[in-house]
Amino acid sequence: MKKLLSCALLTLALSVSTLAVAQEDASAPIDINQASAEALTQLPGIGEVKAQAIIEDRNANGPFASLDALTRVKGIGKGTVADLDDRVTF
Repeated sequence: MKKLLSCALLTLALSVSTLAVAQEDASAPIDINQASAEALTQLPGIGEVKAQAIIEDRNANGPFASLDALTRVKGIGKGTVADLDDRVTF
């Protein structure tokens, strides 16, 4: 019985630490110039259509040098850019 309880506690501890690492990664900034469409949709104000537009724009015009450069994508204005300030990298 002690072994079973020990194994259960160890499993629980490992599950909690795995969850904490996953949550930490979810809050990590997203690299606009490397991210997939799926990753981009995790950003506030960016749905599937805007994510695809970001990818098409960076393929056609090169990487984004700054947050303000995202406004060159149709549908992304200064309000969206302001919401992305701490959530993206280049």
